[in-house]
Amino acid sequence: MTQAPGAASSSEADELRAAMTDRLIADGWIGGPEVEAAFRAVPRHLFVPDGTPLDTSYDVGQSVITKVGEDGASMSTVSAPWLQARMIAQAGIAPGMRVMEVGSGGYNAALIAEITGEKGLVVTVDIDPDVTARATAGLDAAGYGGRVVVVTADAEHGVPEHGDYDAVVVTVGAWDIAPAWLEQLAPDGVIVVPLRMNTFTRSLAFRRAGEHWTSTSAQLCGFVPMQGLGARMERRLPLRDPAGGHVTLLFDETELDDPSLLEGALESGPVKAWSGLTIPDQVDFADLHLWLAGFLPGFCRVEAGSGTPMAAEGVCRTWFPFGGVIGDSFCVMELRATDTPGGEYEFGARGYGPHAVEAAEALVAQIKDWDAHGREIPGDGFAYWPAGITIPLPGEAPVCVYRKGHGTATVTWPPAG
Repeated sequence: MTQAPGAASSSEADELRAAMTDRLIADGWIGGPEVEAAFRAVPRHLFVPDGTPLDTSYDVGQSVITKVGEDGASMSTVSAPWLQARMIAQAGIAPGMRVMEVGSGGYNAALIAEITGEKGLVVTVDIDPDVTARATAGLDAAGYGGRVVVVTADAEHGVPEHGDYDAVVVTVGAWDIAPAWLEQLAPDGVIVVPLRMNTFTRSLAFRRAGEHWTSTSAQLCGFVPMQGLGARMERRLPLRDPAGGHVTLLFDETELDDPSLLEGALESGPVKAWSGLTIPDQVDFADLHLWLAGFLPGFCRVEAGSGTPMAAEGVCRTWFPFGGVIGDSFCVMELRATDTPGGEYEFGARGYGPHAVEAAEALVAQIKDWDAHGREIPGDGFAYWPAGITIPLPGEAPVCVYRKGHGTATVTWPPAG
């Protein structure tokens, strides 16, 4: 397999880059000539670690890890090209714009510099000197060293000396929106931020709407978490399984009154409840996650350790291992195959603890409410309210409220139809 950089011929990289761009266009991620030209011009393989296969470097759906922590977790990546194209479109990057990027992989900054041109300005900031050094090396190698300002600092404060940005593009997972990012935007500027809301992240494009910010688009995504002042870690609650293993509940914004009530919740087998609602195979239902994150009591993620019955049954092997806590009991969502010709799956839940039935039924009830409200959030359904701003909540439409450190994020769903 061809390696990059160094061992790869220029012509082979050019061919793969052209094929990547063609695929991005075919899939609808690129919508303008300037963005297309940038993806055709910037050599992505110069921004990934030595030895990365060249076809991986130009894989539309492949992010590439560039740094891991002592615990083995990813600390920095070069994001997948489709997501970079999508966020560039969300921000409306155009020639002559002034752009601040939070999180410095190098490749995305080069794309933005190629689009904004000589009359534009691109500033990229990251707290990690290893990350900014790698970004600088990649930018120099690709010929963009003099066109991107690389800053090593805690991005919580932004980069005010270059302020009045037309766009701020955040490329790390953010639990909150730093006031400096909003303050350093031009009056008609846009911020694109992968905002985490009780575990789940959406790349949201926000514009000013008076004293608050409303979304113009939303994209499901995932990023490495923020470091520095903006960092926010999940809290872990391990529960001992009768088999000797552990099932761990992970909480983001949920605060339990008395976690000790859950001791022994796994001593009895699960109680299951089913909704009667189905979803076709391969159909996205990611907005259900946000509904449950906003309305299910005690919402949490669930990790089943090896050797536990829950792990053996595969309940937490899927990409939706979440549930909720109600007093001394908790529930976990699951699906089961139906015998319909289209291969549909039915939504359901399993409950554990003295009130397992009530816990499972609570999750199923929320699934039914989500279905009644259309199953999808409109692109303009997200808003951010800086601290001190009164939030008017509509009477008919359900609203999820996520309290942050510097403000509040809300998600407004359509009224029940």
